[in-house]
Amino acid sequence: MTTVAIIDYGSGNLRSAAKAFEHEGADRVFVTDDPKVVLDADRIVLPGVGAFGDCRRGLYAVDGMVDALEQAVHKQGKPFFGICVGMQLMASHGLEYGTHEGLGWVDGTVKAIEPSDPALKIPHMGWNQLTMKHDHPCLSGIPTGAYAYFVHSYHFTCDDPGDVLATVEYGATLTAMLARDNMIATQFHPEKSQATGLRLISNFLKWKV
Repeated sequence: MTTVAIIDYGSGNLRSAAKAFEHEGADRVFVTDDPKVVLDADRIVLPGVGAFGDCRRGLYAVDGMVDALEQAVHKQGKPFFGICVGMQLMASHGLEYGTHEGLGWVDGTVKAIEPSDPALKIPHMGWNQLTMKHDHPCLSGIPTGAYAYFVHSYHFTCDDPGDVLATVEYGATLTAMLARDNMIATQFHPEKSQATGLRLISNFLKWKV
């Protein structure tokens, strides 16, 4: 049985994410703010919508949750999936409305998108094509050029290019996906990305780390 904990810290439409994981074969999906449920789950999902600082405060306000994440993800090595601001929170720092510390799981900084073409609107919103940078089990069956759905004004700049799994072009080359050890993350919303997103979720549920 595969159990998935989707962390509820007051950010985002969690039900649509839960439905996508259920659709792709998770036996039980818990939308939860209970650290014990996170520790007991097989796989962990950290979503996020909104400003970096607000999401960070919300996550740290859930008593025991950050400690549970550290235990489950880093000490126990459970598969982890960060989505949108959930990916950004993995960074060392975020620079949205001030400087905020992230979880520090992937070295890098979340910065404002500054497209070279002033005609490109911020936020970056809509369907864009992914460019895969290297192979990963969670990318099985997802080719370079696949479309995914983005909504963001800030982007994750990684200190180590090897952590970047996929990029997207929007007046600059932006990080679309990260991967390190037992962790993957997407700037786009897989639950809104139709076939690409569902295949990614399916691969994540089968991923042996």
